[in-house]
Amino acid sequence: VQLVESGGGLVQPGGSLRLSCAASGFTFSSYAMSWFRQVPGKERELVARITSGGGTTNYADSVKGRFTISRDNFKRTVSLQMNSLKGEDTAVYYCGAIKMSRYGSGQYDYWGQGTQVTVSS
Repeated sequence: VQLVESGGGLVQPGGSLRLSCAASGFTFSSYAMSWFRQVPGKERELVARITSGGGTTNYADSVKGRFTISRDNFKRTVSLQMNSLKGEDTAVYYCGAIKMSRYGSGQYDYWGQGTQVTVSS
């Protein structure tokens, strides 16, 4: 099983980045997918999540209207489009997979290694 994030980097405030997470080794279409972020000394924060079929998405209040999560079950990828980035969006971003049968439990089955996003002028 692998989740491999990509697309992180350094961007100026107000800029955009698109993160991608490529999945392998499990039945991707049976899993909800989420993006989390974490800064040193703080707990991992749920940023956005999407159900297995892509029909329902949820966002943290701090990113609503700026971030969009999407998935392609054929390509086995989940993406996070991040617009109007702010300094407080700086974090390591992780993708996580949770089986739909446990969607509300918060008990994720698989995690990626993370990708750094730094928003700074």
